[in-house]
Amino acid sequence: MRELESGKPVLDLAGVDLVRGGTPILSGVNWRILRGEHWALLGANGSGKTTLLKVITGYEWPTSGSVTVLDNHHGDCDIRALRRHIGWVSSSLEHRLPPEERAVDVVLSGIDASIGVYRQYTEAEHSHAREMLRRVGGGSVSDRQYGVLSQGEQQRVLIARALIARPDLLILDEPCAGLDPAARARFLDDLGVLVKEPQSPNLVLVTHHVEEIGRWINRVLMLKSGRVLASGAPGEVLTDATLSRAFDAVCHVTCRGGGFQISVASSESGVGSR
Repeated sequence: MRELESGKPVLDLAGVDLVRGGTPILSGVNWRILRGEHWALLGANGSGKTTLLKVITGYEWPTSGSVTVLDNHHGDCDIRALRRHIGWVSSSLEHRLPPEERAVDVVLSGIDASIGVYRQYTEAEHSHAREMLRRVGGGSVSDRQYGVLSQGEQQRVLIARALIARPDLLILDEPCAGLDPAARARFLDDLGVLVKEPQSPNLVLVTHHVEEIGRWINRVLMLKSGRVLASGAPGEVLTDATLSRAFDAVCHVTCRGGGFQISVASSESGVGSR
């Protein structure tokens, strides 16, 4: 695993195509993430978001194009070693973790990237795990069983689990799915605090809800049918025209207090919220 030199991009995708069974899944994707940038990856269901994540983490191999993550070029590096420097929080992991384990033990398992705890951890490691939970607003649940936690609390545990391995890139794959509006707001506020910390990794928030794109996100990549529809600052990308193309509907977006809201025109009754 090569260390990332100063000035090198955290992620550099160039002309990435992925064809599966004769069907293009990704086409000509270019994406560069620089140090200090926090991105939202936005697109409708089926736009290619999850496949793109799998390419970045080496679980899918592109048909053509170049993939470089943390200055490690796929095909010329140890992918398993590289993955230890990428935190990926998704619902697929959420249901694989032992529900009877304490939250702090779930976080500890992130040190070894294991599902479950299979060794004795040191006192320093335990202290570090509790500190990670405090950083994401989950300090009060450290000794509670993972399976009895709310959806929002579980997401905080999963992020702490990813952070304990000190990743350089943290990918949150639709982390707000299942959260009620109040829990979602608190969760996103805490992410905003996290990214301001000096040792915070670059963060990619994957979503199809523009309401989840907070002021701390400074770049947006929008996908449609496996292609990059738009890329740039949130105010440049999140426009009526671009969102209408992304979701195949007449969309209107407003920005209030640094956050975004979208309304979608109904073919029957005018306007409805999305």
